[in-house]
Amino acid sequence: MSDLTGMLAGLRAFAIPMPVKFRGITVREGALIQGPAGWGEFSPFAEYGPQESARWLASAIESATAGWPAPVRDRIPVNATVPAVGPQQAAAIVARSGCRTAKVKVAERGQAEAEDIERVEAVREALGPGGRIRVDANGGWEPGQAVRMLRQLARFGLEYAEQPCATLEELAEVRRHTGIPVAADESIRRAEDPLRVRAAGAADIVMVKVQPLGGVRAALAVAEACGLPAVVSSAVDTSVGLAAGVALAAALPDLPYACGLGTMPLLAGDVTASPLAPARGELPVRRPAVDLDELARWETDPAPWRERAAAAARFLGAAS
Repeated sequence: MSDLTGMLAGLRAFAIPMPVKFRGITVREGALIQGPAGWGEFSPFAEYGPQESARWLASAIESATAGWPAPVRDRIPVNATVPAVGPQQAAAIVARSGCRTAKVKVAERGQAEAEDIERVEAVREALGPGGRIRVDANGGWEPGQAVRMLRQLARFGLEYAEQPCATLEELAEVRRHTGIPVAADESIRRAEDPLRVRAAGAADIVMVKVQPLGGVRAALAVAEACGLPAVVSSAVDTSVGLAAGVALAAALPDLPYACGLGTMPLLAGDVTASPLAPARGELPVRRPAVDLDELARWETDPAPWRERAAAAARFLGAAS
């Protein structure tokens, strides 16, 4: 614990604007800690309490002190991420990305179902018939609505639907009534027992995110235990957090789907001079160094984040 105390004393906090609202936020806030293996990111969202944030802290500690498993590949295919924007902007995001797979946000609070359909249609037109589309509802649909919407969106050739409903029972119901594969996200990263997903027959695919699962090794263990195809995704991290996601994707025995790690365009800046931004739909397996000048551009008061990390540290045993 004394080593952690020292790392938290040197914690650096950041607040980076986001050009487009995503997950209801317009600024991505978090903190970085430095240890013998490098930098780790601790950036749980504002609504997460100390117990849930403990996994995020465990991930940062792993990155800073233990490093990551050896990779089995040197490049990671990624999808473009399309927020809940209008169809023209959605098409432009896909065209700029260079990706052949796109994840489209749907079920945004306050938006009409027709807006989802227009957005997905625009992405299909931008990708052409050979591109792949997946939609992400973040648990925002009720089961009946999810079935109805997925049947309407099926004509655009969906690869899968990510977290269409909130609960495992609802996901299982959607699976029974549509032919579209279901991917579990919140049901993995916010669950006390993420392995229940397979037992409940709730998903065909699992989304694994390094910070919410407690680190690269912990996420690898969850993916292996679930026994389902895994897609590695970002928590809208800086390149420090993305590098951990890339390390996870690089270490998985199989990687059948493009990963959701191409999220750097969601941020107006980064803490490194060489961001992990996708090129031609891929990310290289590398760990960019933190650039102290870049970090200084976005730096904010570290005291609140030091307090959050100290509160989360009390639950570290339960997070492992």
